[in-house]
Amino acid sequence: MARDNVFSYGDFSKTLHVKKLEEDEHVVLVKGGKTSFSFENGNHHVSNGNGNGNVVAHHAKPGWYADVPPGWEEEAHFFKVEKVLFHGRSEYQDLFVFESVSHGKVAILNGSMQLTEKDEFAYQEMLTHLPLCSVSNPKKVLLVGGGDGGILREISRHPSVEQIHLCELDKMVIDVYKKFFPDISIGYSDPRLTVHIGDGIEFLRSVPEGSFDVIILDAFQQMGSLAEELADNSVLRSVARALSPGGVMSCPADSFWNKHFSVTDTIEHAKKIFSGSVNYAWCTVPAYASGMIGFMVCSNSEVDVKHPLNPLNPDNYGVAKGPPKYYNSEVHTAAFCLPSFAKKRCLLPKSD
Repeated sequence: MARDNVFSYGDFSKTLHVKKLEEDEHVVLVKGGKTSFSFENGNHHVSNGNGNGNVVAHHAKPGWYADVPPGWEEEAHFFKVEKVLFHGRSEYQDLFVFESVSHGKVAILNGSMQLTEKDEFAYQEMLTHLPLCSVSNPKKVLLVGGGDGGILREISRHPSVEQIHLCELDKMVIDVYKKFFPDISIGYSDPRLTVHIGDGIEFLRSVPEGSFDVIILDAFQQMGSLAEELADNSVLRSVARALSPGGVMSCPADSFWNKHFSVTDTIEHAKKIFSGSVNYAWCTVPAYASGMIGFMVCSNSEVDVKHPLNPLNPDNYGVAKGPPKYYNSEVHTAAFCLPSFAKKRCLLPKSD
């Protein structure tokens, strides 16, 4: 695929030209945050570009993108590609956007699928409203990551909020989502928003104690088997310190279908930091590995996050174009219920 057919970062002033993939063209996911394109039939062996000589192989169908999420290397989700819209690298990460046949536009960040137009609302709404609806009168909200703008869109539905602070590391992410995902990035139009471009962890450490009523983390690998930043107690302590009394934080967590994930271990880890309420919730997102994703919802106070204290008014759209598509008060409570197998595998005390 010629680079002329890909809209590159820094070329926003140019006309966008894209084309349909030919039958002998392949879009191949390469591990390690690299995205490559191949034009040959059959199996593909693509260097991962890290200079150590390792080669990663993926079987790709013509005109399809294979998403192999971290922690799910034994399976893949294939998207039939209509056209490639953008592929670019900033100093921090690799971002790839394409139009799919089944899921609308799809965003791939560092080789991992981030969202699709078809089902992004489920994740964005739940990660946002689970904490915000658990605080009686939230006024100050911090979002770390979430540069696509979807969580900002959902925060805008809460009229009590007076200040929204977004800390996003990479301005390229913001620019690309504004260009290609206007119904998601519409969250940037909220006048209560202040954008900080920089490291979210450093920002958290710099704010005064008790600064925010709600903190939403959307910049790190989800809590669980592959967590890096969120496995670092100092990061979570910075979050806990920045929460106001009665404040609530939320972040993504692994799916309970992941054989490497333990809800019990994750809850126990969080309880070392958050002295009040620590809970695991989940929702369905068809495009994600196993068709779902988990959430951790935590507080330094004894907050009953399972029952909305501050119910969302579905008639208040904020800057969004319509009401929530997934979240409601009944779904809020149900999100904390686990299926029997997950309770048995994850929540019962471990035998010695």
